[in-house]
Amino acid sequence: MTPHFRIASYNLQKCVGLDLRRRPDRSLQVIEALAAEVVVLQEADKRLPPRPAALPHGMAEAEGWHPVPFGEPGGSLGWHGNAMLIRDTIKVLETQHINLPGLEPRGAIRADLMTAIGAVRVVGAHLGVIRRYRVLQVATIARALKNLPHMPTVLTGDFNEWGSGMAMDTAAGELDFIPAHPSFPSPRPVAPLDRFALTRDLLAKAHGAHSTAPARVASDHLPVWAEITLR
Repeated sequence: MTPHFRIASYNLQKCVGLDLRRRPDRSLQVIEALAAEVVVLQEADKRLPPRPAALPHGMAEAEGWHPVPFGEPGGSLGWHGNAMLIRDTIKVLETQHINLPGLEPRGAIRADLMTAIGAVRVVGAHLGVIRRYRVLQVATIARALKNLPHMPTVLTGDFNEWGSGMAMDTAAGELDFIPAHPSFPSPRPVAPLDRFALTRDLLAKAHGAHSTAPARVASDHLPVWAEITLR
């Protein structure tokens, strides 16, 4: 069997579901069902300073997850709401914050991880709602990656892009966006807001959006997943 690892991306909406109840246990139930080894999260922290974690560290750790240490002061799970959970099978080599341009504060997180297919760079982001800034943000990530030694790379997150994403694909440099599945709004998804982009030495052998209960009510986004192997 060809070595691969499974990665997922999920906008938690601060663990507040469509029923307006904050249920981190329900969010974690969805995360568990993804059967992923790496889960990149958006809106993982509450909005107001000191941005405490919406999904508590201890709750995630009790289920065998290890939060990658990007944290801000005050108990945050990640940085700018972006966070990353890994299983014991994954080892962290290096981490980085990437500041992103725009009208509102945005940032991306980068972790170099040792996986079943070797070292893989994973970047998680939650891009802005204005297309011009989304393109600038993707270009900023691409420049940051270009300044690093090459490593097979996965860029994933909530890109807030309702269209084809061609402009983002052009700005992404050595990363290519794979065909995206509709993930928003979760009860009846029509927009592929949550996406993956890969360097050309990686292949998504399978990918999709996870809609099994309680995913359709736990957040306004469905999580997306991909099984990644070397090309």
